[in-house]
Formats: sequence, C-alpha cells, structure tokens
Amino acid sequence: MPELVRYRLEGTTAIVDMDDGKANALSDAMIDALLAALTRAEAEAGAMVLVGRPERFCAGFDLRVMMAGPDQARALLRRGSELLLRLYGASVPLVIACTGHAVAGGALVVLTGDVRIAAAGAYRIGLNEVAIGLPVPVLAMELARDRLQPAALTRATLLAHIHTPEEALTAGYVDELAPPDQVLPRALAEATRLAALGRKPFVATKQRLRGRTIEHIRSTLEQDLRELLA
Repeated sequence: MPELVRYRLEGTTAIVDMDDGKANALSDAMIDALLAALTRAEAEAGAMVLVGRPERFCAGFDLRVMMAGPDQARALLRRGSELLLRLYGASVPLVIACTGHAVAGGALVVLTGDVRIAAAGAYRIGLNEVAIGLPVPVLAMELARDRLQPAALTRATLLAHIHTPEEALTAGYVDELAPPDQVLPRALAEATRLAALGRKPFVATKQRLRGRTIEHIRSTLEQDLRELLA
C-alpha cells in the first residue's frame, strides 16, 4: 500500500502531506494516518501545515465505503468526524495549504484550519450534500456556521454552491489565495508566525472559541448519523 500521509519537521513546523495518488479521499487508512500525524505534531511541533497533492486537496469521504452499506458508511463518518473535530480543536496552530479541489468532507477539512491558504486556479471548494440528495450533517453545518461569513452560509449549505477560489475567499472558506507554487511557502510562513504564540494561551483561547461547538457536535453525532443514513 502506498504511503498516504508523509510527515516531516521543518524547524518547529510539522508538514503533513496527503497523497493517495488520486483525489485524496478520506478512507479509513487516510483518516488513521492523519490522526496519527496530528497526534505526533501536537507532541513535538510548534505548528502544523496540512497540504494536499497538486490540484487535489481532498475529495471527501471514500465513496466506495459510503456506497457499501449504511453500517460501513456510518463507521467511516464516525471516524471522519473524530478527525475533523481533532483538527478543529488541535492544540497546535493548524495551517491548511489547500492545493486544489476540496469538496464535501474535503471542504470541511479546510474549514478546520486556523489559517487557510488556497491555490488560485480552476479549482472548486464547497459542500455538495444537498445537490446529491443528502442533508448537510450537523457537524458540517456547525463548522460552516462558525467559519463562513453569515451572508454566505445559506448559499454554501442549503443551496449547495460550489465555490471558485475567489468565491471561497469572499465566503470565508479560505483566508488567502496564492499561486499554486506559493501555497506551501505561504503556509509555512504563517505556521512559523503562529508557532511563536504561547502554547498555553493558544490552547485556552481555542477552547473558549470552539469548545462549545465541539461539545454540541459530539452530543448530537450519533443521532445525526442515524438520521442521515435512515
């Protein structure tokens, strides 16, 4: 099996590369590898950069598993939800280097970042659940509600709009656009800046900022999974 996630330290920054050779789907193996990388970064790094492969950041949950049956889909979504909540509440500053398309679960990974740098180009970022016949999960709705501009929320969720990078910047999916070859350097520069923040005040403030949302998502997760896959 190819190595789905590569981890390396550059100074005090952990660089985590996702690359399954395809669309970077959130399979069980990819989720496990990302969770392990995050745990390692929290233990030894001052900040973390999560980067995708060229033109493909993350395509969301593995459709082969999602189509295999409700039990398999529920298990994958449960594990993926844990990943998203861990990223969203990470105890190190998390910089997303969005290198290309980020749809559905991939867009949610983008939303978890503390700073999000995206490649300019013919890429798409967004939540397509309603367009494919699914309600937007509570987890996705709460991440969108927290990170997107209020005026963009209905279009992004209820109307299933898939954004260009420029639209994603305006909506609040990302904080900055850069040429594709500058996305990682910009992300590394931001990570270096954020790594200088005091860890204790950073963690305490993130808990104050996001803790209530995380608790709400966790408390509603099982009921939401039952309703989504009924």
